[in-house]
Amino acid sequence: MSAADIQAADPPATMDQAPEIIGPEPSEGAPRRPRKAGALLPYLLIAPAFVAIAAVFVWPLVKTVIMSFQDVGRRELWTGEAAPWVGFDQFTEILGDGEFWDVVVRTIVFMAACVVSTMVIGLGLAMVMQRMSTWARLLLTAALIAAWSMPLLVATSIFRWFADSDYGVLNMVLTEYLRLDFQGHNWFLDSTQGFTIIGAVVVWGAVPFVTITLYAALTQVPKELEEAASLDGAGTGGVFRYVTWPVIKPVFQMVATLSVIWDFNVFGQVFLIRGNKPEPEYALLGLYSFEKAFESNSFSQGAAISLITVLLLSGVAVYYLRQLLKIGEVE
Repeated sequence: MSAADIQAADPPATMDQAPEIIGPEPSEGAPRRPRKAGALLPYLLIAPAFVAIAAVFVWPLVKTVIMSFQDVGRRELWTGEAAPWVGFDQFTEILGDGEFWDVVVRTIVFMAACVVSTMVIGLGLAMVMQRMSTWARLLLTAALIAAWSMPLLVATSIFRWFADSDYGVLNMVLTEYLRLDFQGHNWFLDSTQGFTIIGAVVVWGAVPFVTITLYAALTQVPKELEEAASLDGAGTGGVFRYVTWPVIKPVFQMVATLSVIWDFNVFGQVFLIRGNKPEPEYALLGLYSFEKAFESNSFSQGAAISLITVLLLSGVAVYYLRQLLKIGEVE
């Protein structure tokens, strides 16, 4: 038989005809292959961020917890001497102090007023931005960003001048244009009026973020659904309630939760607008903790008040995280 006959009888195997080589299946108890080094790369990349967070947030929180169970004074703080452990004495003294609970109630009322005002104004401006022309919306957005980026010291100085008893614009407008007797009126003699001015500073600084965020949420509402609801006879309130609100509700809840956390910890606005020496009737929790720690030299009490504040806000923080997880599941 010639070579040609052999090739014709037994042609070379192609890739499709190559026999499949099946190795033994790994048993259930067999050890798994080690993870590739590349799989650890994402964790190595985010490791510096975790270290920075631990250094900036976790370690100070641990030190605050330790200090709250000690009796740290000025001498122990500056000399580094070991402070005596007092257990829950700091918490017992604080929780049994009527002034502390007055400050807590004052803080909650102030926070609620600021959050409600911020969310109402922010949502109203966001809905107005929908109906503006492009150039008007750009101008308003630029003004909001400018107000948002203004330093707190500058903002409080403007509002102090605005409410000044002698040269303030507010008294001038009320006296000359509304014919009310506010000539030389001091807005800070009454803490209710004073907190109105301070709340205006807080709301003025928070409205830009809320407005821009809610406007972004409003742009995600399908126009077809709004038009269909209008054609079915729904009015403006009905369209907002049954079409617009369900879409923007998750974002609204997140922004409102952040506002609760921010406004509960207001410090700089009160401290600066009262000339770095706020009266006792203007004490909020953050300012009360600062005064206990640095003016009364009771650093452990200040740490204990800060820890109580964290515990009071822990429920709000958990709610905020749940909202983030829900939005992540929807997406």
